Amino acid sequence: MSVIYWTEAHTARSARWHSESAASLPGRVVVADDRTKAATAYRLACEGTALLWRGDFHNARQLLRAMGRRIDRKPPRAGDSPGESFHLHRRARSHRARVLGRLLVLLEDDYSLALRRAPDVRQACVEAYGSPHEAMVVSLTELLGVIGAQQWREKGVAVPAINARIHPHYGVFSPVRGEYVDLVARTPLPASVAHGAGPRTAFDLGTGTGVLAVALAHRGLDRLVATDINPRALSCARENVHRLKLTERIDVVGPGLFPDGRAHLIVCNPPWLPARPTSAVEQGVYDPDSAMLHGFLNGLASHLEPGGEGWLILSDLAEHLGLRTRSALLTAFRAAGLRVVDKVDTRPRHPRASDRTDPLHAARAAEVTSLWRLAGPASPGYGPGRRL
Repeated sequence: MSVIYWTEAHTARSARWHSESAASLPGRVVVADDRTKAATAYRLACEGTALLWRGDFHNARQLLRAMGRRIDRKPPRAGDSPGESFHLHRRARSHRARVLGRLLVLLEDDYSLALRRAPDVRQACVEAYGSPHEAMVVSLTELLGVIGAQQWREKGVAVPAINARIHPHYGVFSPVRGEYVDLVARTPLPASVAHGAGPRTAFDLGTGTGVLAVALAHRGLDRLVATDINPRALSCARENVHRLKLTERIDVVGPGLFPDGRAHLIVCNPPWLPARPTSAVEQGVYDPDSAMLHGFLNGLASHLEPGGEGWLILSDLAEHLGLRTRSALLTAFRAAGLRVVDKVDTRPRHPRASDRTDPLHAARAAEVTSLWRLAGPASPGYGPGRRL
């Protein structure tokens, strides 16, 4: 357990240090309050000093915004290639998160926040961290994320493809980009599912909130098994499945990638960018060394029923950023003994795709999200596969 130390009113104090992004323990901590100037806070944070806030909660948020404006005065330079621009952009975002993450708050042993005008954050912290045991110090940016996650969890995200709301948990990727759900909802089902006799089964690997398993249930699949390696995602998916009264058709199991047995349809929407995540939420975006992608491809053929298909939902943003080539992706298909039956494409609808101030605008504007229909070499009912 990491412990953070500081001096307050001439008294040495300490508390447990907690960081969801695995930020290193601050080497030096000073107490800050409403008298602390933004310029001073920014300078100290850039030097590596953490500031434990003991003033008004809303003033702390204003200070955080003022520090952010100082950081943003120096936007990252554009690289000589899309890949270099991506790495410079990530480096700038990492620096921004590191500096702003040095403004800290103390959560008491019941998760209460003893600051003037502070909201009641106890339930939000229970949902994110589990039952309280002792006082702990977290960054204000992390706490604001916890508060926002509780609001998303309560309100839910409307998903038109399933005519329902999905309620994401803290640390679980939210289905705000609905195009990948639409792909699963409208792509023609394999013949073994559409016309097969007996129970029709499907696996949803890396289920997250469970949204794709729900979409497949809406398409008439008889039995679905949803998996994830993230305990938070498993809890989130189970809650959504229960809320939508689908527990008799959808089993949520894990942690793991493939469940036991075989299925007529296996769907996987892995993180789209082969890079290392720096926080729990980023695990839904970044897949180090494409480990999940290759795990899905290499295990797919041995888990498909005869005539079954694997559906891989993948953006080509990594290709536009120079992080992966189309040739490497197709080679990975062949190495796993898979054939491309078809590919269904869609364009992203999120605001960044049209934001010309985004350093990665060119890549985002060209992005295409695809559902790759994959089959094993011996699958009956198909020709030699589509040439791409």
